[in-house]
Amino acid sequence: MSFAIRKQGDVCVVDVDGQLIVGNRQELKQKVLDEIERGERRFLVDFSQTGYIDSSGLGVLVSLSKKIREAGGELRLASLNDDLKTLFELTKLDTLFQITNSRETGLASF
Repeated sequence: MSFAIRKQGDVCVVDVDGQLIVGNRQELKQKVLDEIERGERRFLVDFSQTGYIDSSGLGVLVSLSKKIREAGGELRLASLNDDLKTLFELTKLDTLFQITNSRETGLASF
């Protein structure tokens, strides 16, 4: 599991490679919080290389969404596979997050 953050224009793109689970959620949270402290406000989390997110992973996404909004920013999600889309629909989190089919669409939505 790894997280990579890259700037594309004025958006921080977070690539999630592997699973987002209880064992690594704090690493993702800290990386994004560090970027907020540096003044970043636009975030796109790309799940194209992610097959599984557990409940603690969902929880950290909700927490980050709140922190980013409080800082005056926006968080978008991109490239969820069919299982992850279903997970977000079942938990009604698809109403909290703006979810796009691709990184390109997500970047264009800001």
